[in-house]
Amino acid sequence: MSQDKPERDYYAQTYDAAVEDWPGEIEFYRKLAAQAKGGAVLEVACGTGRVALQLLRDDVPLVGIDLSPEMLDVARTKSAAFPNARWVEADMRAFDLGETFELVIIPGHAFHNLTTPRDQIACLSCIKRHLAPAGIFVLHLDHQDVKWLGDLRRDRGGVFEAAEEYWHPLTGNWVRTRRAWWYEPSTQTAISQTKWEEIDLGGQTVDRRTMGPYRLHCFFRFEVEHLLARTGFAVEALYGDFLRGELSDDSSEMVWLAKHALGG
Repeated sequence: MSQDKPERDYYAQTYDAAVEDWPGEIEFYRKLAAQAKGGAVLEVACGTGRVALQLLRDDVPLVGIDLSPEMLDVARTKSAAFPNARWVEADMRAFDLGETFELVIIPGHAFHNLTTPRDQIACLSCIKRHLAPAGIFVLHLDHQDVKWLGDLRRDRGGVFEAAEEYWHPLTGNWVRTRRAWWYEPSTQTAISQTKWEEIDLGGQTVDRRTMGPYRLHCFFRFEVEHLLARTGFAVEALYGDFLRGELSDDSSEMVWLAKHALGG
């Protein structure tokens, strides 16, 4: 995702206000981290530390990697009181931390940013090298709504619709966002563009910004299973939510748990 620095700064500053935790998400990760019995956790594409900070409060040693220096600056500021945190600017397709981890997670649909099989395999291969022999890998993905994707090829494609609204954590102004989506079936790519409008307490618009367009790969169940097998993982479980519900046609999420495959 290529943007000018002011837009990247704005996105990092407002990310935590705009993105809510999924139901049961944090407790799901906390339980897995506790099962690691003091082993270190690696969060790939950690962003501002939305998930990581809540694990750090449990005294979990954690390393977070992200490609965005702006997002990592926010994470460092938030975690200043936690000596068990380490933040590394790195590409999730090519990183080498020189250590292994009992738990590796990619939360918040971040893996969707990898739009080619080459990049997806590169990322998973890096993760496998960093996963301890008995470690657990968690991959959180969107469970695609094919009707919604189809609508993006018809009347909803490119139409800006109301999205998140929140208070800006630094300015105290109200932020309204509108988002448009498109879909490319030939590449399984959803394309998104977001417009921000910041409104002061007097009701006046004081700032407008645009982010995107940027591209996200749309994963389907057996595609992910093949990717994991190809990179030497064995699937331990697949859930349709963080409450460990079964994946069904109506599930909005895919939560994959994987380990090293035997002989892999």
